[in-house]
Amino acid sequence: MKDKTILITGGTGTVGKALVNHILENCPEIKKLIIYSRDEQKHYEMKQTFSPVKYPIHYIVGDIRDRDRIMMACKNVDILIHSAAMKHVPVSEDNPIECARTNIIGSQNVIDAAMVNNVHRVVALSSDKAVSPINSYGASKLFLERLFLDANRHGDTLFSVVRYANIFGSKGSVIPFFMKQKKQGFLPITDPGMTRFSITMKEGLDLIFFAIESGWGGEVVVPIAPSYRILDVARAVAPDLEHRIVGIRPGEKLHEVMIGNYESTRTVRNKNYYIVCPEGGSWDVGKYCSKNVVDSVTKDFCYDSGSNEDWMSVEEIKSLLHTQNYYFRAL
Repeated sequence: MKDKTILITGGTGTVGKALVNHILENCPEIKKLIIYSRDEQKHYEMKQTFSPVKYPIHYIVGDIRDRDRIMMACKNVDILIHSAAMKHVPVSEDNPIECARTNIIGSQNVIDAAMVNNVHRVVALSSDKAVSPINSYGASKLFLERLFLDANRHGDTLFSVVRYANIFGSKGSVIPFFMKQKKQGFLPITDPGMTRFSITMKEGLDLIFFAIESGWGGEVVVPIAPSYRILDVARAVAPDLEHRIVGIRPGEKLHEVMIGNYESTRTVRNKNYYIVCPEGGSWDVGKYCSKNVVDSVTKDFCYDSGSNEDWMSVEEIKSLLHTQNYYFRAL
């Protein structure tokens, strides 16, 4: 990233701040880091930690829905990380048109701005909920993936997608919810059989930088991660509290699905990631296999948290809670 200008949409969010911290610590020779976000209060707060006086950082208040504004922000940018999104499933279910305007139309604005300004590489953050979506948020993320992978077939800008689940301990995930709910004397459990993947912030950042450094453009990159049972998280957070079964919320899945079986014929595995190769364009799964040390998956392969081979124990969850607590407190 030496002498590169990097733009992060949604740069004041949890992942955005972690990206900023990582880049400033590990890439001291960058030319400029641009933070693009619509939340002026978060801009103000973030400047207290990452001052533009001390760091090569520039803040732009703007919404990806505003085509002209994101077009201006992308001038002379080399690398774009698209993190901005409407993220909460229940809110998106109640306001589907707003979800579409941000996650679909806003993402197309980002694509157009990147192509017009000849940005070299773009990485978009997607979600497990884009696989066989059952809610507005998941459908919007599926559409985002389709837009970015289609854009890769046109022009010289390289567009890649990274797909993962909620970051362990991040806002909106089960950990802070359980921590807050402890005060009520019980923990609500949606379903005793519910499972989720465990992705730490560091693993999420590593995934993004793998796509930046090693992506061919046109692929979806998925992390190989362990699963945990929601009941085991409850036992780790508060082992003595009552568990009350409350039922699955509208738009919620019993298990997270990272790769659908309809993608298996285009999916390969390296040491740390699955790569879902494009269906068309300048390369395909055969060409990728010939150039990289990877293993093909079986034709009926499906990667979901319920049938995963790697599981976290209650003790491992407790240990992760301890380490991640310090990390998020630092941010």
